[in-house]
Amino acid sequence: MTKALKNKEKDKLTVKEKILYGAGGLVLLGGGFFLVRKWVLNAISNHEEKKTLEEGTPATFAKQIKMAFENDGWLGTDTTALRNALREIPDRNTFDKVVKSYQKLYNSNLMYDLSDELQTTEYNEMLQIIDAKPEKVGQGAVQLNYEAWAKRLKAAFDKSYGFLPGTDEEAIVAVFNEIPTQAAFIKTAGEYKNLYGKNLLSDLKSELEFGEYEAYMIIILKKPKV
Repeated sequence: MTKALKNKEKDKLTVKEKILYGAGGLVLLGGGFFLVRKWVLNAISNHEEKKTLEEGTPATFAKQIKMAFENDGWLGTDTTALRNALREIPDRNTFDKVVKSYQKLYNSNLMYDLSDELQTTEYNEMLQIIDAKPEKVGQGAVQLNYEAWAKRLKAAFDKSYGFLPGTDEEAIVAVFNEIPTQAAFIKTAGEYKNLYGKNLLSDLKSELEFGEYEAYMIIILKKPKV
């Protein structure tokens, strides 16, 4: 082999080595980036976690929602705990902060996790709980709740268990407990009629077992008329 060919072969090996070293450097750089990113996310999460020790903070609400998703390791989501957590959030302004806190705590999108954890009817119910809130505390939301209550009741009626139709009775009770007066219930029934073209009381009777209808209506009848 001539000296020129030897030098050429040497140059080829040098190029290969450069490529390998360059690729190795990119791998190390990429790995370093992900390690730094993970460290930063953990630091943010740990900082936000400290805020969950205070009652009523966005971080506390976010953690309660996550705990409802995890359901103490049991299959499915604890919808009762989730519903209660969402109902405790005072307004949409606070809910926006809960979404941001949830992202910091768990590096995940709350609205995506809601849709992933819940059936369609359950998801619709939770959305109505959120949408019915005032923008800020003190602005009042009762006038908005009639439609939201009607939609939540319809979602409860449309509940299914696999391929079997069912009724989310806890969701019905939650709505009935929220409705403040008999007059508000009548307006909710009116909204239900406008939205679905059906009679709320007739649908309620058809969804419940024999004797349950009267027990549910007692919740409403015990409320003040106006």
